[in-house]
Amino acid sequence: MAKAFASQGDMTEKKITFTEVGKDVYAFTAEGDPNSGVIIGDDSVMIVEAQATPRLANKVIDCVRSVTDKPISHVVLTHYHAVRVLGASAFGASQIIMGDAARAMVVERGQEDWDSEFQRFPRLFEGHESIPGLTWPTTTFSDDMTVYLGKRRIDLMHLGRAHTAGDIVIHVPDQNVMFTGDIVEYHSACYCGDGHFSDWGDTLDAIASFQVDAIAPGRGDALMGQDMVTAAIENTRNFVESTYAAAARVAARGGSLKEAWDAVRAACDPKFKDYAIYEHCLPFNVARAYDEARGIDTPRIWTAQRDLEMWAALQG
Repeated sequence: MAKAFASQGDMTEKKITFTEVGKDVYAFTAEGDPNSGVIIGDDSVMIVEAQATPRLANKVIDCVRSVTDKPISHVVLTHYHAVRVLGASAFGASQIIMGDAARAMVVERGQEDWDSEFQRFPRLFEGHESIPGLTWPTTTFSDDMTVYLGKRRIDLMHLGRAHTAGDIVIHVPDQNVMFTGDIVEYHSACYCGDGHFSDWGDTLDAIASFQVDAIAPGRGDALMGQDMVTAAIENTRNFVESTYAAAARVAARGGSLKEAWDAVRAACDPKFKDYAIYEHCLPFNVARAYDEARGIDTPRIWTAQRDLEMWAALQG
């Protein structure tokens, strides 16, 4: 029997940090677990990323209530992954916003992703029995959209494919702060299992062009100051490029998935082995990089069964 996924044994509770990254703009972080964001407007609050379950979402709400009693009016979801979206019902927001492409992915693969992620990483689904079902947006957009919370302007943008085909970012111009979802990480492995390696670097360039003063990344600490922002963007680029290049060399010579796994480990372990969720992400990253290098543009849907078959193949 194949050994369990690394994430199945990760049951350690993470310390929550609630950091003000700009005036009335906050990052909810948890030592490499999925981050959320809070943007306080004149009369209401926008949440960025909903967590995996309503019970976990309530931890974000507790932090919100420590700084404001304004109602939560909007929840913005940067992409479709279960650990980001299934807690949305807890916020009671009248508006749930996604990009068009992300909503299409909920239609195409939302249930499969939920089943797959729940099997892989059970700790992130604390209180899973409270999930009412798949999260559906009330509002979607194609390229960009602006929301006003009173006088506060918030720009939502699809800058390109990266972590998924439907990633969006959220920019708060008056504070020059950005929420990037999982396009940018900090001392956490990028999950690339549904990613687009060849586009990711261009999307990072688009983020860098804003020269923001702070980023709340998908995982890891809030990035304060342009030096830290730049370092995180470039480190994310290094992670993605190192993973893909090693797998692509194997694919080019007709090597196997297991050979790609060994090659990526050799390239990435020395640089990234101590990153949060590195072992969890690695098999999925290798499988997707190997597929993309062989010309498969649209990531194949992960199912609970496909996860197990892939993992078994890598143990040989």
